[in-house]
Amino acid sequence: MHGPAPAGHPAGADPETHPEASSAAPADGPAGPPDPARHLASPRLRSAMLVQQEALAAARDHLRGLGFVELLPPLLGPVTDPGGRGAKALDVDYYGRRYKLMTSAILYKQASLHGFPKLFYIAPNVRVEPPETAGTGRHLVEFHQIDVEIAGASREDAMETAAGLLRHVVEHVVDRVPHELAALGRDPGFFSALRSAPFDRLPHAEAVARLWDDGRAQNPDAEIDWAGEEALSRAADRPFFITDYPKGSRGFYDREDPERPGSLRNFDLIAHGGFGELVSGSEREADYATIVTRMRESGENPAKYAWYLDAAREGLPRSAGFGMGLQRLVRFLTGLDALWQVTAYPKLPGVIAP
Repeated sequence: MHGPAPAGHPAGADPETHPEASSAAPADGPAGPPDPARHLASPRLRSAMLVQQEALAAARDHLRGLGFVELLPPLLGPVTDPGGRGAKALDVDYYGRRYKLMTSAILYKQASLHGFPKLFYIAPNVRVEPPETAGTGRHLVEFHQIDVEIAGASREDAMETAAGLLRHVVEHVVDRVPHELAALGRDPGFFSALRSAPFDRLPHAEAVARLWDDGRAQNPDAEIDWAGEEALSRAADRPFFITDYPKGSRGFYDREDPERPGSLRNFDLIAHGGFGELVSGSEREADYATIVTRMRESGENPAKYAWYLDAAREGLPRSAGFGMGLQRLVRFLTGLDALWQVTAYPKLPGVIAP
């Protein structure tokens, strides 16, 4: 599909340089973090945080250079993205009303487009992931996204923006802090194809067929499971897009393709080397009646979304956008085994942490 697969597992830390990296991992994934003080004092975390700092600076510079305005995202609201794959939102008491901590600020991005037609957030999110995801290395309860929305844009515009953002961040980090990558055992050659070749596109149906051909069962009407996504990721030498997820597999805000009923105008950007999804995005549904219908089809109660539906009734701009997982991006840049290793205050699914 994209050339030979990279050899071996994603690079981890050198146990001699970072002693905590030598602790045994359970069979289903990397071990969790040591006590907070030890984790915060580790050379590995310091290197990862310096990489993260450069990644954020590069992302902000790149997006602002394209005319985007950075807004501060909301932290709680009467409703949030309904989510998927078993993740749930946390409720809080807000002056006697039940509000949600944001699992994604996507609804607010759409509503903000009237005043800010090109906007981005560095958005904190809280998702109560199923405990069984703790061993994947790819899930945290608290995480951040580089959230981007573009009024009047198509899916292709959003994909081009996401690819350009990823390339710019990778090039900046490789050029600016190569010593930190070296300390983490990350070979810059891992990014050679990313920097020199375009990203391929793989329709969801074709991705499912390839996995079936490899003996990996997949539901053609659902998102690709973690193991299947990782297998596709390992078979690539650079990131690639999966497009056209089936209707019903994603949120009500992903626009259905008018020329291909049952197919959504959306995408994921999958990193190579086994690191999986970095970005998820789509064209957005903006028509009030269609949004209400899609909510009902997905089992959502439209009454919960009163403020959002009021905005849709008044007219939401057509748009496209995406969210790029910050911790997943830093893990991809550093080559470490798990998101907790690139997070100062990690909270793993099912694990009580300070």
